[in-house]
Amino acid sequence: MARLGPFGPAPVLAVGVSGGADSTALALLTQNWAAKNGASVIALIVDHGLRSESAAEVALTQSRLASRGIEVRIINLAGLPAGAGMQEQARAARHKALGQAARAAGALFLLLGHHAADQAETVAMRAVRGNAGLEGMAAWAARADVLLLRPLLAMRPEMLRAYLRTKNMAWIEDPSNANRRFERVRIRQDGGGAEPTDAAPRRAAEAETAEFLARHVTLRPEGFAVIHTDSAPPAALAALLRVVGGAEYPPRRDAVAALAASLRPATLGGVVVQKTAKFGGFFLLAREPAACAGPIPAVAGALWDNRFRLQTGEPGASFGALGPDAAVFRKNTGLPSVVLQTMPALRDGTKTTLAPVRFTPPAPATAHPFFA
Repeated sequence: MARLGPFGPAPVLAVGVSGGADSTALALLTQNWAAKNGASVIALIVDHGLRSESAAEVALTQSRLASRGIEVRIINLAGLPAGAGMQEQARAARHKALGQAARAAGALFLLLGHHAADQAETVAMRAVRGNAGLEGMAAWAARADVLLLRPLLAMRPEMLRAYLRTKNMAWIEDPSNANRRFERVRIRQDGGGAEPTDAAPRRAAEAETAEFLARHVTLRPEGFAVIHTDSAPPAALAALLRVVGGAEYPPRRDAVAALAASLRPATLGGVVVQKTAKFGGFFLLAREPAACAGPIPAVAGALWDNRFRLQTGEPGASFGALGPDAAVFRKNTGLPSVVLQTMPALRDGTKTTLAPVRFTPPAPATAHPFFA
């Protein structure tokens, strides 16, 4: 914790607690640290509602923490779809809800229980997708709502379980942690974790990517890009696919490399790649219309398709893809149809208008600054 400060006077620390050993240990450790440093702690428990046992487990975890004098708030997430990508969707929804709940509780700091084994698994998973992020999860990271802190990254999980035993504190074992359908579980069970790498090579690669983007790419605030060459470095193409697709991670490295060597019409990672006369016959990268998220209420600040944030709301209207109405706007905007179809629109039942938005992908194309 000393490396993650300063925290200011009387800080409020929110701790994400699943009820498992790691986060339960984090809650007790944070309580101990807070008592010595004039801080206060609140535990945030998320109920995803994906398993029939979850409500009872949340109640049990709340009871255990309350018996140790830790304040608890429960966050209920409803409507998460089951099936492919369930873990990733649940993780994204959980992090968003935890950030909002932390700020609502007056906490600037949100502590998460990731440990050394989680770090090794994360590095291994990222290695499959490319060279980005191989230095692992950050112990300190700024987000829109809070500062994420991961004070346990140097600790092995067996240390945390041993600590809980000394405190006579029980925990819950989530059966999904043994389900080999999930990539992280397979890596864990097969001993396929990897050590984080030095960040210097990543920074050099980002500088190279930034130079290519500056010289050969047009990035547009409407959420699309144009590559003014017939090939691209795989890292640069991966970055563009991630940004245009509104994804946190790029597609698999082998698929990106095959396309980068010789650009051609394709669909990859929710992004359409196609030649267009509108931009000199070069390659346009646009969001795949079929991959766009469904419409959501037009509330000011709403984030749609993980790419566009609504600047001003419109009560009673929906906020979603322009879709088939793109033809009406084609003449006035001059944008290709595939781009217009994925532009955000407001619909109130009587009219359709282009929405006042800001293009806000989850992360920039590269951390290295550049001018397109």
